[in-house]
Amino acid sequence: MITNRNINGVIRKVRREVRKWEEPAVERAARGKRDPFRVLIGCVLSLRTKDETTAVAAGRLFALAQTPEEMLRLRARTIERAIYPVGFYRNKARSIREIARALIDKHEERVPNTMEGLLELKGVGRKTANLVLTRGFDQYGICVDIHVHRITNRWGYVRTNSPNETEMALREKLPRRHWKTINRALVVFGQKVCRPVSPFCSLCPVAGACARNGVTRSR
Repeated sequence: MITNRNINGVIRKVRREVRKWEEPAVERAARGKRDPFRVLIGCVLSLRTKDETTAVAAGRLFALAQTPEEMLRLRARTIERAIYPVGFYRNKARSIREIARALIDKHEERVPNTMEGLLELKGVGRKTANLVLTRGFDQYGICVDIHVHRITNRWGYVRTNSPNETEMALREKLPRRHWKTINRALVVFGQKVCRPVSPFCSLCPVAGACARNGVTRSR
């Protein structure tokens, strides 16, 4: 079982393992400069969408608009064409315009740098808000998506029933040095090694410490 006695070594091994693969699309969208708006819109696009689709769609959209004002100038149909085929692209196009309008009307075109402010924006939940805070503002936060939730429970490091519960449990026990980066590491690790069904336990660098909770079949 993975505990605070060995968590530092476990995360170090996971980070070393995932270097061989490309970073998540949201990370690539933010690469080169710390732009909270690009991180925020990238997160909206990534919801229920494959990473490779998100990356291409974000590139097309940011080629048209890079600020809330520029984004609001685009018609919803233009945004839809740019981001297709991300999941729920019509709803996301409307949400993006609503976010841009809210940033202009209420925040002087600036993305809020607090959890409370971010959660007031259309389509923004705790996962997205934490990612914006960590990647956009370099603040401490723990972005928990389905990969982080599944893997930390599979390890036996936490015992929770939802991503929100996992975030709160990790805030209680995960060393603060890992808060900003655990999502980046475990998203790729969850896609390539610690998969939801039949994970590659034979290739896992931390298999010896993992409790393998919920694993009934592996490779």
